[in-house]
Amino acid sequence: MENSEKFTFNKVAEITLLFWFMKIIATTLGETLGDFIAQTLNLGYSVGIAITLVFFLLVLGFQLAARKYIPVFYWLVIIGTTTFGTEISDYIDRSLHLGYAWGSLLLVSCLCITLFLWFKKFGNLEFYPIFERKKEIYFWIAVLFSNSLGTAFGDFLKDNLGLSYLQGALITGGIIVFVVLMHYFTKINHIVLFWIAFIFTRPFGATFGDFLTKPLEKGGLDLGTLNASIVSVVLIGILIIISHQKEKKLVK
Repeated sequence: MENSEKFTFNKVAEITLLFWFMKIIATTLGETLGDFIAQTLNLGYSVGIAITLVFFLLVLGFQLAARKYIPVFYWLVIIGTTTFGTEISDYIDRSLHLGYAWGSLLLVSCLCITLFLWFKKFGNLEFYPIFERKKEIYFWIAVLFSNSLGTAFGDFLKDNLGLSYLQGALITGGIIVFVVLMHYFTKINHIVLFWIAFIFTRPFGATFGDFLTKPLEKGGLDLGTLNASIVSVVLIGILIIISHQKEKKLVK
């Protein structure tokens, strides 16, 4: 591998309890902010995709250009994938009229192809640490598809299975807890468990975000997409600051 493709320092976040808290908040923000752009502002899903794609590519450029893990860049890309993923999922269902079941199948196929190509290239699917630029690119593509898939699956639970937003959040949250227990009490491959948990934090955040924003008559709390997004931005901002402080202590 060429030197220009390998970094001295790791480029991605360590998988800790803080990571999962931040991931859930980022996915909730992705759902509420995506709905704010497409629905509250009434810009539509095509315009929403364009706006969130530009944001995703912009922050991804900063992340790829960095020589080491910088929390604010990393988590802005995560937010970019969750917001862009929300628009992709809704566009597949409501503009292309494929439905959430077919949309989920399409996205899970894209994720599996990405992971297959990743494994074929590097011989493993290790997600931490990452030093190679090409592996990081595979990582972010997989993250984008997994977050888009999570959105579609969350909407599938609500629209196709008829579950309430709170029920959907409880089911996906239960799956996450189950995966955590499997991690600590079984010998199931940690990479498999990571991607399962990573995927299901997205529908949990999506359904919880809908629970916060949808009208009372639809089973939500009617907080509105803007208010819910502001709260999520504040929370993720605080946690990013904490992450930066932790990184500084590690460097010292």
